[in-house]
Parts: sequence; structure tokens; C-alpha cells
Amino acid sequence: MRLGSYYDGNGALRACALARESTLLDLAAADESLPTELLTVVNHLADLAPRIEQLIGQTPADACVPLETVQLGPPFQPGKIIGIGLNYRDHAAETGQALPDFPTVFAKFPNAVTGPSEPIRLPASSAQVDYEGELGAVIGRRSRAVPQSEALAVVAGYVIVNDVSARDVQNRTSQWTLGKSFDSFAPIGPFLVTADEIPDPQRLALAVRVNGELVQDSTTANMVFSVAELVCLLSEIITLEPGDLITTGTPGGVGAARVPPLFLHDGDVVEVAIERLGMLRNPVTAALGVS
Repeated sequence: MRLGSYYDGNGALRACALARESTLLDLAAADESLPTELLTVVNHLADLAPRIEQLIGQTPADACVPLETVQLGPPFQPGKIIGIGLNYRDHAAETGQALPDFPTVFAKFPNAVTGPSEPIRLPASSAQVDYEGELGAVIGRRSRAVPQSEALAVVAGYVIVNDVSARDVQNRTSQWTLGKSFDSFAPIGPFLVTADEIPDPQRLALAVRVNGELVQDSTTANMVFSVAELVCLLSEIITLEPGDLITTGTPGGVGAARVPPLFLHDGDVVEVAIERLGMLRNPVTAALGVS
């Protein structure tokens, strides 16, 4: 299933499923017992999935919304956003760093989350805003100390993430969180694709384009730590909750490592595509009130 959220006429987000290529099924409109927020669906996905699948098959007309008439928002609001740095072999190489023996973990705050077509807003305090296309793994049930052999079973599904980063702010200290957490610095979507549709998250092509130019071109097979390893290692320390988002790292080709560097500017468009998940397409704009 492909689950998401769209903005209704009042600007509120409503949980939906992709019923056909260009048709959304409003879940609560199709069955008033279903939640209006996708995070609640994620919390109870095992129980709700059969009913949602049934409704997708029926596609009741009074609950269907043409995709082209609405704007998708972020599929859900994560509780925790756990970022992983230097998790692709080619990205570690381009930064001149050795492959890590343990995941490099940082946090992004939830205020950074934005939708799959909404603008990335350039902050006045940074001149080095960079793109990072990533696979995001969404936790589906409360988990602690999960064995690696069972780790993928606690993943509800996957989303595309652009881990936008203000490099000059990020590199001021050894801690990366501030440079990663400006408003709009975490576009996610376009849908949460449930884990049953992605049996092997380590076999997905990933590509990023800026203004149509291919700048990142890789596969999740190049990760240093797989999704299963990350869930296992993180859950030894952190209790993972439904709706927590693990952004699993970015491949080589980031703007800061290019010669000359390629940072984002007002008017740019960043596209992040991952096989079987779709594409984010976010315009880049100056922050409100900034010329």
C-alpha cells in the first residue's frame, strides 16, 4: 500500500491511500472508523491494513479525490527523526573519512518536516545549503533490543527523505543537529510505501537531480550499515516508537564535496527519486522576509 496525507480545503492534513495512479482514497471518508491522521494508522497498521486494502479495492466514489486537484503534505509527523551520517561507502570516500565502525548518529527536529512538493526555504544564516537524498525507514511498533534477524519486521514502511543540510552551520561544531534542523529541511514522501512492497530495502536505486542535472546516482546496496543493522543497533539504546523515522544516509555526490561546490539557491528545484517509492520534487525559495 501507498499511504499518505493531503491538504483538504481548510488546510488540514487527511490520511489517504493511493487507490489508483491518479486517485486518492480519503480513509476516514471511506470508513468513519478509520483515523484522519496517518500517524494513528501507522500505530495500528497491522490491524487496519486489511480494511484499508478492502476499501482500496472498492474505491467508493464519495471518498475518492483526484490527485491532481490536491496537494500532498508530509505523510505523517515523525516523533523522532534519527539521522545516520557517512553510511554510504562512496560518500565516506568523497569526504576523506574512513568507514565508520559504528553508525554516526544525529538528530533532526520534527519542525524540519515538510511535504513532497513544498518549498525548501533557505535560511538567512546559511550560504551553504546542501541536498542529501536518502531512504527513510518508518518504525511500525514499539521496539527495544530487536535482533537483527527480526529488525525488518518492526519497519512499517519506507519513504523518501531529503536530508537538507546547512553545511556552514553544521560544521561549526562536532554536533550536526542545528545545521540539519532548519524549518523545511526534511522533505518526506510522497507516500509511505508499506514494507510488504519492499521485501529488500538494500536493492533500491537512488538518484538526485538539481535543476535536471543528475548529482547523486547510487543504490542502497552501497550502505555501510543496512536498515536491519541500524534498527538492531539503535534499538539497543533507544526505544523506537511507531512513527519514528530513521534516515539511513546519503550516497556520494553531495554539493559540499563537488568541485566547485554545488549549493542550493533561490529558484532551484531538487528531485529525489528512489526505486519503487516515487519522487520528491521540491522548489528552493528564500525564507519569508529574506531578499
